[in-house]
Amino acid sequence: MASAREEDDVRNFHRQAKGKIRIALTFPIENRELLAKTYTPGVAIPARDIAENPEEVWNLTGRRNRVAIVSDGSAILGLGNIGPLAALPVMEGKAALFKQCADIDAFPIVLSTQDVDAIVATVKAIAPSFGGINLEDIAAPRCFEVEERLKRELDIPVFHDDQHGTAIVVLAGLLNALKVARRSTSRSDVPHIRIVMSGAGAAGTAIARILLSQGFTNILIVDRNGIISRKRADLNSEAKMFLAAATNPGSIEGGLQEAMEGSDVFIGVSAPNLVTKDMVRSMAKDPIIFALANPDPEILPTDAKDAGAFIVASGRSDFPNQVNNLLAFPGVFRGALDAGAREITEKMKLAAALALAACVLEPTVEKILPDPLEKEVATKIAEAVRKAAE
Repeated sequence: MASAREEDDVRNFHRQAKGKIRIALTFPIENRELLAKTYTPGVAIPARDIAENPEEVWNLTGRRNRVAIVSDGSAILGLGNIGPLAALPVMEGKAALFKQCADIDAFPIVLSTQDVDAIVATVKAIAPSFGGINLEDIAAPRCFEVEERLKRELDIPVFHDDQHGTAIVVLAGLLNALKVARRSTSRSDVPHIRIVMSGAGAAGTAIARILLSQGFTNILIVDRNGIISRKRADLNSEAKMFLAAATNPGSIEGGLQEAMEGSDVFIGVSAPNLVTKDMVRSMAKDPIIFALANPDPEILPTDAKDAGAFIVASGRSDFPNQVNNLLAFPGVFRGALDAGAREITEKMKLAAALALAACVLEPTVEKILPDPLEKEVATKIAEAVRKAAE
């Protein structure tokens, strides 16, 4: 937890900044000629061209470099459903990161509704201004329907970062962690790696999907009511029914403690302090721990190490191996926008994960992912995504 002094320092930073982004001109309006080109009468020429050929919007406006960051305020960080106004500083921060890391002009859009139909209608209505839509901090299961409907109904990329950004970074980190642990990641060997995941919300579901696509089928997912399996009669969402059908091949029952016994990998996207040292000790030799609940993880990295964990990652910047979505979303959108992609496909997400993993040439126990502020990361991911979109 931050001290009172640290909290005041952050508040003062935001008071002084009064927002972390601002609009800048591509050409300063320094004379009447530039004024006439920028606005009336000259602006009528590109307007007429676009009316005659709508595809010209990509060449005559800044649409290709603009992203809307859309949130309903229902799942903000670890704070929960705190509403659109409280979500605004978070979305402003995300917009700043888009600009810093990928030179993308991103705009925070916070909505005073949590109704799926209203969210979809609003995003569709504003979509002509943007080249892509980043959905952010929308609670599950609502986020699944919002994303799927928008992907079907829009012709620009729609990307729920809480799902897919997290999944990309987790896969990249896991591949490098397994490399350090000298575990084979060939398609024939990964089914023997037993993975336990705590959390079956937006991030957990997306992580499971990308792991399954790479052959990791021996996955146990634990929600509030225990291990998800085909035997569970209380699974009332399409996402959880998918997880029940696709994971837990042995139909193991029980809770997190039973799931952890003998497992090789733990991935937590759930809540603080769920994992004990004894649970870590019950895992297979040299276990890998990704405790990603933020700001307080499922188990502190120091405690996991004390209990015998070989590699530990968290969502925190004060420990090694930070799993941070900043490693993924700027490059993913930069690549998609540059390619003129109409969607972000599974192939593009996988390309991003592999490119991110390759950013660490020689992974170690304390470095399975690059630093989130390494400038070349977004460039390398963007290039891989652009190629995958072709």
